[in-house]
Amino acid sequence: MKKLAFSLLALSCLGASTQAPAQPEFEQVEKGRYLAAIGDCAACHTADPQKPFAGGVVIKTPFGTLVGANITPDIATGIGKWRYSDFKRAMSEGIGHNGKRLYGAMPFTAYTKVTDEDNRAIWAYLQTLTPVRQWVETNQLPFPFNIRASLIVWNWLNADKGEYQPDLSKSAEWNRGAYIVQGLGHCGTCHTPKNILGGDKNERFLQGAEVENWWAPNITGANHDGLGRWSIQDIKDYLRDGINRYDSASGPMAEEVKNASQHWKDADLQAVAVYLKSLKNNEKQPPTALKPDNPQMVTGKAIYFDRCSACHTSTGKGEKNIFPQLANSALINAQQPVSLMRVVLAGSRGADTPTHPTAPAMPSFAATMNDRQIADVLTYIRNSWGNAASAVSASDIQKMREKLKE
Repeated sequence: MKKLAFSLLALSCLGASTQAPAQPEFEQVEKGRYLAAIGDCAACHTADPQKPFAGGVVIKTPFGTLVGANITPDIATGIGKWRYSDFKRAMSEGIGHNGKRLYGAMPFTAYTKVTDEDNRAIWAYLQTLTPVRQWVETNQLPFPFNIRASLIVWNWLNADKGEYQPDLSKSAEWNRGAYIVQGLGHCGTCHTPKNILGGDKNERFLQGAEVENWWAPNITGANHDGLGRWSIQDIKDYLRDGINRYDSASGPMAEEVKNASQHWKDADLQAVAVYLKSLKNNEKQPPTALKPDNPQMVTGKAIYFDRCSACHTSTGKGEKNIFPQLANSALINAQQPVSLMRVVLAGSRGADTPTHPTAPAMPSFAATMNDRQIADVLTYIRNSWGNAASAVSASDIQKMREKLKE
């Protein structure tokens, strides 16, 4: 920013208009604001809406707790002492100011694909934020995971540095979608299964993973448990409105819609949808649905018609843009019923957006249904109306109850 100010002063002394070079700066900042929304930076860096980007968001990992850093330009507790080169290195290599190595919860393994031009725009935007004096202890991991030197090995095993390289055999629209999904959108951070060290299993890119007791579903073009049945418009509706004819966003995805994707430009929503639909990944043969006379199916059907059919209908069709469709549902067919168990036990509320200001809600059944009843009704739902998925056991429900108490 100092260099820019010096340049403007020099032009003024030469008799040039100061208004001409000011416009590109404004455009760069606004571009950075938009890119920060694509990256959903607020999800990890804004705990208090009154203190945007001042950090404090608790991030639960299999290895312990991390906390989102203060990235306002405060000199003492934020990034006020950083230079652009520090920011670029953090984004591209996971190494911050003074060589401090960052944990993979800061998705630099995806951000490394971001172009220098886009990084400069984000940096320009961050410099305009109000500095907030708020100290954040980001590393709350137990020994030995709190030793940052171990990240040298982690990076070597799990991080591939380099900007996104366009696939010249694909359209510009497809490449834009790939750039967002693989880069700033960092979709793989939640939707790609992880190895024992917490790195991405890239051979199963976007094929579903468990995140903080939610299931981030398969978002490839797979027909059974992915987005194969969704149209381009369905994907756009979901990302913009938080709901479509098949599903409504809940949990972390509802936050993503509210904080980020509802603000994306239509062209970017289109590009992302086109890219996701193109990912097939050698879809596996779906399992065979349980037979109607299976004991769990019989009991589950009775529970469904007593507790669930009023909203989701007797045929599992739901109510368009109000109550999600359960029939032929990718989320219902998910490899793991994690989100289903959580939503039934704890309830859920979708994202409120300008087009759907009243977010649809699901009540909690933890106190009115026992583990066996919930297991049976979920098993019935996962094997009815075109769905086919593994049965849910009472012990699965009991384990989820315990997790939700933590």
